[in-house]
Amino acid sequence: MSDLAEFSRTNFTHAGVQRDVYRRGEGPGVLVMHEIPGITPQVAAFGSRLADAGFSVFMPTLFGTPGRPLSFPYLGQQFARACIRREFRVLAANESSPITEWLRALARYIHQEIGGHGVGAVGMCLTGNFALTLAMDEILRAPVLSQPSLPFSVGQARRRGLHLSPDQLQRLKERTSKDGLQVLGLRFQGDPLCPPERFETLRTELGSAFEGIELPAESGNPAGNKPAHSVLTTDLIDEEGEPTRAALDRVLAFLREQLLDPGATPT
Repeated sequence: MSDLAEFSRTNFTHAGVQRDVYRRGEGPGVLVMHEIPGITPQVAAFGSRLADAGFSVFMPTLFGTPGRPLSFPYLGQQFARACIRREFRVLAANESSPITEWLRALARYIHQEIGGHGVGAVGMCLTGNFALTLAMDEILRAPVLSQPSLPFSVGQARRRGLHLSPDQLQRLKERTSKDGLQVLGLRFQGDPLCPPERFETLRTELGSAFEGIELPAESGNPAGNKPAHSVLTTDLIDEEGEPTRAALDRVLAFLREQLLDPGATPT
């Protein structure tokens, strides 16, 4: 399994906040926003997969200890910490978390350094819907939402919520109609952290600009989460013919389509 030894470590500062950023690869920039509890070996392996596919991968440390293996105590510890941090508004259905401003600045930095047609962003679990907020900026061309879990699904409004303000949602819809922005989402059926109503909202609001992949619950890795949750990492079965592998392949193809398309208009 890939680990962070394959990445170089740097840092990025915005508004007085500095965080470590792990980087690997060459090609169009892709910002990978890790899931809880942190940049686990599985998340690092996903980042390496992107780098091997021809992308410059940037993985900032948002919480947890980089490289530390997943365990239930570690997961519970970081989950509790994220819930009380002011940077994360875990119950907000109609507003984004403050940490997304730092991430938007990092995405702009990536585009400034790498250039090209734009930047991709992959969010997972707690960070899943952050990719939508980053899409407020024209440089973000390929948002991927893997099991987007905010807001926590307490009540029907939150189950349908996108963790966006009404103005942000309107901006997102304008980008789909005027800029041709496409959004890719992934989830397992039966995942209580990413309820089906959330994808229904995305289909209603974005129409054909949203591509939602919903995998059978039983297609997750038997050694992974119960119920299956992390499509691209812990619950991935990386073998030909497996639904999770097909989902991973679609993510790679989506990023190529949006970031390597020679007909795209540079931003």
